[in-house]
Amino acid sequence: MRVTNSNFDSDSTVSPVFRLERQASGRLLFIGANGEQHDGVVPVRAFPVAAPDEGISLVSTEGHEVAWIEQLQALPPAVRVLLQEELALRDFVPEIKQLKSVSTFGTPSVWTVKTDRGDTSFVLKGEEDIRRLGRNALLIAGSQGVQYSVPDMAALDRASRRLLERFL
Repeated sequence: MRVTNSNFDSDSTVSPVFRLERQASGRLLFIGANGEQHDGVVPVRAFPVAAPDEGISLVSTEGHEVAWIEQLQALPPAVRVLLQEELALRDFVPEIKQLKSVSTFGTPSVWTVKTDRGDTSFVLKGEEDIRRLGRNALLIAGSQGVQYSVPDMAALDRASRRLLERFL
């Protein structure tokens, strides 16, 4: 089932081709237009960094896509809120506000940082774990699988930029 531009009505919301409900267990229940139900659907962003509100797949517990959503903002408010709540739980990407210290300028190295979620440390295994996203944005993969974002390197303080530049 696809939720595409052809399903838009005059006020730019998607016609109700499916419903989502939160179960007592906390899981999402998908109810298709034909009455088909899937318990425990999970929203997955196709482009979590570049276009977080575009291209969202609803995936069943069996791993099959049950719906594709082109634009999150085009959904009715109740469905949009449920999906945003679920995506917030799924997408844990702390934003680095300051680099406090780096154990060594080679890799692996231990980075101590201040994020929007508090202070933490992680191991940078290799320089390839730092990805550029556009001109000033970075995505840094810590050794335990947590992704850290730097949306704008220019917004970091001077000492943080100097530490970071040694790895770029």
